[in-house]
Amino acid sequence: MVKPPHVTVLFVPANRPDRYAKAESSGADAIIIDLEDAVAPEAKEAARSTLRLPGVLPKGSDVFVRVNSRQTPWYSDDLAAVAQLSIAGVVLPKTESLEDIETTSRSIPGARVIALIETARGLASVREISGATGVTRLAFGSIDFCVDIGAAHEREALLAARSEIVLASRLRELQPPLDGVTTALDDSALIEDDARYAHRLGFGGKLCIHPSQIVPVRRGFASSPEEIAWAKRVLADGATGAISVDGMMIDSPVRARARQILALDSNTR
Repeated sequence: MVKPPHVTVLFVPANRPDRYAKAESSGADAIIIDLEDAVAPEAKEAARSTLRLPGVLPKGSDVFVRVNSRQTPWYSDDLAAVAQLSIAGVVLPKTESLEDIETTSRSIPGARVIALIETARGLASVREISGATGVTRLAFGSIDFCVDIGAAHEREALLAARSEIVLASRLRELQPPLDGVTTALDDSALIEDDARYAHRLGFGGKLCIHPSQIVPVRRGFASSPEEIAWAKRVLADGATGAISVDGMMIDSPVRARARQILALDSNTR
């Protein structure tokens, strides 16, 4: 049975092993242990050493490691450290080219790579990046992207970028991409609304920065009771031709959407 895509993916600083267990118990579908933004330059070597400690990595969750980008002096050492670990894959920040992926894949043969699109160059190359060997999913680093292009971190400013990432994922038959983080930690309504917005654009999950975000993100990606009831009515009679349900014409594409809704409900329970 194929495992459904991760909906909630939680960052935890690599130099805070005391938080690993809390992240694992948060209910997140996967954990990203972060060697990049969450770790100061002077602490990166110690953080890499922490990952190598016996038994330190969570065992009950899919664990990814976000290394530093290829443009930094820490990239090669990060890859050497990660290559020794038994993990689900690597998150590559500021992915901008096919070469970024190929260099990472050569260093860690067989690694699953989540390519994080965070710059204008990355977005311009996203269709090429999405087809690179090893890439299993795209993710949107919306905050860094806004810094790079000088835009406000608002939905209108980011709609074109989000849509291009979704389209690139679909063209390469990747898992639906992960949307960027919501910086609010205690506004569950905003977090849920951001997740719902991303879901409506075609994203399949969202990056999280605190355990408190897991539940509202999952709610945002869940099918509503009304959608589930509608999908069940559409599929109830097993018909294959065009019929009418609730005054709406139902044909093959509509049935396909109904099946998606029910599958999503199963995945986000």
